Amino acid sequence: DQSPAERLFPLCIEHGVAVIARVPFDEGSLTGTLTPDTQFDPADWRTRYFGGSRLAETCERVARIQKLTQNEGETLAQTALRFCLSHPAVSVVIPGMRTIQHVDENCAVSDGRLLSESLLLALKGERWGRNFYAH
Repeated sequence: DQSPAERLFPLCIEHGVAVIARVPFDEGSLTGTLTPDTQFDPADWRTRYFGGSRLAETCERVARIQKLTQNEGETLAQTALRFCLSHPAVSVVIPGMRTIQHVDENCAVSDGRLLSESLLLALKGERWGRNFYAH
């Protein structure tokens, strides 16, 4: 969700308010592990979140993002974290981690390197103003 960068983040900077970015992987879609055929456990709330055509549509958009970011030399998840951290208002990102490999990959992003301006501009073209929570 890129909408906070329009009004919220500038206000945070103006007033010295730190931003903690949460859910940087969009409920798992930006880890690169979901496919249109992914089946969630019926008790998993993502069954509803990605219900109907939402999962296929999400995977389609993620594939476009992967094409844009493939030359970064990082996993899609690392690029998602770096995207969040590339805005000066964002102080920290809190991603979910289920394995030691996830911890290692996520911590590697704390090197201070930001995404290039050209990639950030390209990713603006992938802005998606949707709200699956409202349904």
